[in-house]
Amino acid sequence: QVQLVESGGGLVQPGGSLRLSCAASRSLLNIYDMGWYRQAPGKERETVAVILRGGSRDYADFAKVRFTISRDNAKNTVYLQMNSLNLEDTAVYYCYAHSAYSGNDYWGQGTQVTVSS
Repeated sequence: QVQLVESGGGLVQPGGSLRLSCAASRSLLNIYDMGWYRQAPGKERETVAVILRGGSRDYADFAKVRFTISRDNAKNTVYLQMNSLNLEDTAVYYCYAHSAYSGNDYWGQGTQVTVSS
């Protein structure tokens, strides 16, 4: 079992940046694949970026140039650096963990990101 707590969301102007953090309640080392997803009003939840246990990363097309996912296993934390934000990035952003051992999935409560002028 692992609890995930996101932080770092907020209101930002178009073109601005935010860094989201996801703090896990236990060690992520070599156990969990991690990711960020988002859900905008009236839309389905979609993948933003994932980072696997070995460190490999994958991004949605809209995130490939502007966003960077990283993990600090020593701090049990995953980050999402978001640059050049635009109105379409407004959504609730969720942290996700998948246990390679148990196969279980875990979600955080989400953090709101609002891009507005």
